[in-house]
Formats: sequence, C-alpha cells, structure tokens
Amino acid sequence: MIEPVLKGQALLDDIRTAQPQSGEICIWWLGQSGYAIKTTNTFFYIDLYLSEHLTKKYATTEKPHIRMTEAPLRGSDITDANLIFASHKHSDHLDPGTLPDLFAASPNAHLILPTPLIDHAVSIGLPLARLIPTTGDEFFEVGELDVRSIPAAHPTFETTPEGTYPFVGYLIEADGIRLYHSGDTLVYDGLANHLHAFGADILFLPINGTDTRRNELHVPPNMSAAEAVALAKQVGAGTVIPHHYDMFSFNTADVNEFAALATEAGVKFAVLQAGERYTYKKS
Repeated sequence: MIEPVLKGQALLDDIRTAQPQSGEICIWWLGQSGYAIKTTNTFFYIDLYLSEHLTKKYATTEKPHIRMTEAPLRGSDITDANLIFASHKHSDHLDPGTLPDLFAASPNAHLILPTPLIDHAVSIGLPLARLIPTTGDEFFEVGELDVRSIPAAHPTFETTPEGTYPFVGYLIEADGIRLYHSGDTLVYDGLANHLHAFGADILFLPINGTDTRRNELHVPPNMSAAEAVALAKQVGAGTVIPHHYDMFSFNTADVNEFAALATEAGVKFAVLQAGERYTYKKS
C-alpha cells in the first residue's frame, strides 16, 4: 500500500500552519479526487474519501475495491472544516464513511453538493441545515469563494424533472486564483468553452479512463490521461493536476503515462503525492 508523505496529526499540523501568500495556493491531495485547498483567506475541502466504505461494500463482488493508497486522515480527525464540496453521489466523492464523522467533529462544516443529492446526504446522517445545494448550472458565492457549478458527463448528462444536475464540476475563484475541479466526467461538447472562458489557473482532471473489463462491470468511465492532456492543451490551462488514480486497483491509471503525455504536449502539470503540500504560485 502506498503510504502518504504526511498523515494524521503531522498532516493536520502542516495544513494548519501553512501560510500561503498573495497569489499562492497550497494543495494537499488526500487520495482519489479529494483535496484540501488553502489560499491567503480561504480554506476548503473537496470530494473527500477517507474511509474503507467501498472496500467493505464490494469485498465479495466482481469488482473488489482494494485500496492502493492509505487514507492520510479520517473524517473524525478534521475538526476545523468550514466548507466541503462534493461533486456527485458516488461514495468516493460523497463518502458515508467520512462526512458524518467530519460533521460531528467540525460543528461549522457545510457541504456544497448537487441539489438532487440532498435527500441522500440527509439519509447518511448529514444535517439538512448544513447543506448548500447547487443546481449544477449556476453562479453563487459561499464564504470567500466565487463558484460556478457546471454539469459533468458521467458518462451522460442526467437531469431531474426540475432541470438540476446530479453530477457536477466546480469552477472556483479563491483569492484571485481560478480552479476547475472536474468531479468525474468525460470530455463533452461545451466543456472546453466553459474552461476557456473561465481561464483556469489549475485544472484538476481525472485520468483513469476505462477499458473493456470496467465496461463489462458497468463502471462509469472518466476521461483518460490522453484526453485530459488534449483538453488542457485546447483551453490553454495553467497547470493540470491529475486525480482519480492510485486508489482502487481495479480502476486506476499509470500517472507516469499522463506525465509523459503532458511533457510531450507542452502542458504544465503537477503530480502530487498523497499527504504532501504542493504550493502553486500564480505568475
């Protein structure tokens, strides 16, 4: 199992004491698609999976979720959370094994999530009053963040009768730095236009793609490493941070392949180690 660079109290201390300057952002990859993100005036989490929920759920099935990277934290370790984003219902993004414990330990925590998931979030023990819904196609402000939620295709667009989206990505401006976190998505018509207009400094993109075996198991696909690199090149992004790999052995990707493709294409990128601080400085 891959061991995080920092974990437990050492990681919490590193997050707490980090002091990004103007134009800087500190990022800690917490595994899969999960991050802690800190700027001069803001701090938030996104798509946390810090439990063994899926390993237990699928232990006796054709798709055992064997963990590849040790969880650097547990939900109960996080006592000072304010804002957490979740991109969709799948448990490696909205985790029943992480969020109820986190909410109990962090009394000021609020979760931003797609509107269709409100009932699900309440069913796993999250208090309704601390949920902030988004339709999946809107601008809003939360704390010090300017946010636009946009649809995600996982693998197709799904909408409710009310026109809201259960799968989303987030365009987030934090202290003048612009981030796109994809959640789980394929590249779809219009995504490049969203990203080009936004002018993202950092793109958090999945790279695990799919294959015949995963298709047979009905595992929803993501964009591949090659597709992530092509998208970043098309929109002229600042830096790409890959995610959705090195978590489950049946559904991962070789991040070295992504790095080679990005290097060849002239796309800036940063491969993060779990539990390690990465500091981006806007030029």
